[in-house]
Order: sequence, then C-alpha cells, then structure tokens
Amino acid sequence: MMVLGSGKLCEAPYSMTVDWTRWYIFWTDERAVAKNHADSNYKTTKERFLSKVPILNSHVYSINDNVTVEDAAGEYEFAIRQLVKLRKLGVSESNDCPKFDLIILSMGPDGHVASLFPDHPALRVKDEWVTFITDSPEPPPERITFTLPVINSASNVAVVVTGEDKATAARAAVSGKCERTDCSSLFPARMVWPIDGTLAWFLDKPAASDLGNAEH
Repeated sequence: MMVLGSGKLCEAPYSMTVDWTRWYIFWTDERAVAKNHADSNYKTTKERFLSKVPILNSHVYSINDNVTVEDAAGEYEFAIRQLVKLRKLGVSESNDCPKFDLIILSMGPDGHVASLFPDHPALRVKDEWVTFITDSPEPPPERITFTLPVINSASNVAVVVTGEDKATAARAAVSGKCERTDCSSLFPARMVWPIDGTLAWFLDKPAASDLGNAEH
C-alpha cells in the first residue's frame, strides 16, 4: 500500500481501530536526497503520518539514501520482489507486476504523476518495476519512481489534485483514456488507467474549475 499521509487516519477513531500491523508503506516515487533533507518525501511522510500511527518500522520501505540513485532504484525493486516472493504482496494476473492495494498519486501542472514527466523516457519503461531519473525538470533532479505498468496494476489508484494551476492539466487528464501514440508528450496522468482496478480522482474546486470544458 502506498500512502502519502492523511490527517484523518491519525485521529480517532481510525488511529485506535485500524489494524496497523497489516499496513506496508511504500513511496510511488522518492527524491534521492538525505532523509533529513527539506526536499525528502520520507521526511515529510514521517513527520505528518508515520510518527503518529503505530505502523511497524519493518513495514516501511524507503530508498537507501547512501547509494547512487541507480543503485537505490535497484535495491528498492529487489525489496519489492522479495515481498512478492514471500507472498506478502500480490501479483497482477495481467502482467506479473506487483499489485498494490492502493496507490495515491498527485499531479503537477504539467500533468506529471509520480516522477513520470511529459515526454520523458521513463514513461516508456515496461520491463522494470522501479526506474530512476537524473534530469527531473523540477528540483531535485535525481529521483526513483514506480513505472506505469506497476501503477496501472494496483487494485485502487487515487489521484489527488489541488490548486488552480492544475486546472488545465486536470481537464486534459480526465477527458478520457489515452489511446494516442504521442501520449507521453501530452499529460502522463492520462496514461494512468488501472488494468483490473479502480481509478478515482479527488479535486478541490480550483483544480476542477475547467472541468465544464472537458470532452466526454
């Protein structure tokens, strides 16, 4: 299960009634910086969520920040493959990718999700579960990311979008499944389409302000 953090889950009754021992936490993408760095995804999630709920430390999977980003991606994929081997994590019958219960994504103004940016080669990686980039158009430049086949193998995918600067991309992303061969040059969020799962979009009013102009 992938969790970006939720204030409600840290409050009663959830904080006391959820069986946290069954939770496994992963990052769909992670910035290759030290865990105490201001840009660290791990640091943010630790402060806002993990420190407030009793999830087992051994069930929290973050990248190794003491190796190169390429090695970090390799180690991360190996850890996931071990969980599949131990049957702690299921596998999609469609493509043999890991089948996460839930993947939560945000979307950038350019339509990127995870660290899959428009017209980036990482969008076309299909034989790996985790890949890495060294040229992110947003700082920091080095990141690891789940590949699209892994994202689209999840049982549930939620895309959370906030802010008026995302309105144009949101309209393009929700206008339908992307069938075009040049999809990667448009909005990567349109390529999120679970094979055997559920896709849900959660937008605030500013992000949804252009939806009246979407094509259905």
